[in-house]
Amino acid sequence: MKRRQFLSGLAAAGGASLATPALAENPIAAIINSSRRDSWEDQFDARKGDAKLSSTKIPIFSPQTPVFVQRAIDQYRQLASAGGWPVVPANQKLRLGAQSKNVSLLRKRLIASNDLDPSAGQNSDVFDTWVDGGIRRFQARHGLPADGVVGKYTYAAMNIPAHIRLGQLETNLVRLRSMSGFLGDRYVMVNIPAAQIEAVNGGKVESRHTAIVGKTDRQSPIIASKIHELNLNPYWTSPVSIIKKDLIPLMQKDATYLERNKIRIFDWNTQQEIDPSSINWNSDEAAQYMFRQDPGKINAMGSVKINFPNPHAVYMHDTPQQSLFSRLLRFESSGCVRVQNVRDLITWLANETPGWDRRQIERTIESGERIDVPLAKPVPIYWNYITAWSTQNSVVQFRDDIYSRDGAEILASSNWN
Repeated sequence: MKRRQFLSGLAAAGGASLATPALAENPIAAIINSSRRDSWEDQFDARKGDAKLSSTKIPIFSPQTPVFVQRAIDQYRQLASAGGWPVVPANQKLRLGAQSKNVSLLRKRLIASNDLDPSAGQNSDVFDTWVDGGIRRFQARHGLPADGVVGKYTYAAMNIPAHIRLGQLETNLVRLRSMSGFLGDRYVMVNIPAAQIEAVNGGKVESRHTAIVGKTDRQSPIIASKIHELNLNPYWTSPVSIIKKDLIPLMQKDATYLERNKIRIFDWNTQQEIDPSSINWNSDEAAQYMFRQDPGKINAMGSVKINFPNPHAVYMHDTPQQSLFSRLLRFESSGCVRVQNVRDLITWLANETPGWDRRQIERTIESGERIDVPLAKPVPIYWNYITAWSTQNSVVQFRDDIYSRDGAEILASSNWN
């Protein structure tokens, strides 16, 4: 069967399944039926997938990373000195099948950053599968959903000038070189701007986890420490900052908030429980007490807390708010780091601790019993701030400068709103 016949059949099938006046034309049908169809290159298998961008086992703190970043710096320096790339007007949402004069600018922009093969052509104003693949690759490199749709956040990342990206690479090369020593046979790395965690063993990433990190006004700190303990079914003890900023205002609005969320108040010295009704919630009186949430499904730390010594009193933990992990901007915590698929990570952490395999961990969590698990071998952990890196030749990753530490205001995602 010829490719055109196959696609025509597919378009017909799609049209049948979407046969309702309220729905837009099937994108494949739009391609087949376009008056410009005959002028397109017949390249429906031309998409550059993003699989290799997300499946690499090379950690960010690989010895190769500074080498690849230096190569990227050399390329971006030449690009910037030649005038950079064109600005693509952010005045319309573009996707597969669209036809617009902006698409030719989009092609030139993608070719400049090596996201689109020059053989795909620079002048066509049709958003074909070549462009779709280039956009998906660009989105994957910038930590965006690789859906092929050019919208608000894709435009914002795309229209950052080349000389700004060059400066970002140079800034991060310094950070990466500072972490170029031996980090441990096994270690955990939290990249705060990427909101991502790597569990590394023998120089290879064994698992990656989506994270929730600190808000811009409650930033996650830079840390080098060692994970020494897992708390299963933990209590959550509120920091004073959260008592003042969150719990007191919530109690002013709803006097049942603490009871409904199983948070109890104790005197730090006597450990006696305090009746919430005895506290003046229109003052900071409550901040002198300990607020502790009982273990359970609604506990702020979920089923587990990961402990390591640090001067900031932060830690990593589970969360009952799993929906947060699907957000594009995952900067929602008060400084601690929430971990998606946390049970996979703690199983990995405990794999050298006798008696604590996945089955035992799951049984303990299900029991609801509060148990501390000291690790037989503490595992190094690093919280770091890397907004640009490269672990593969010609594949440069960029992330938002969420805490405005890279020296260019345009790089902070807060400025895209």
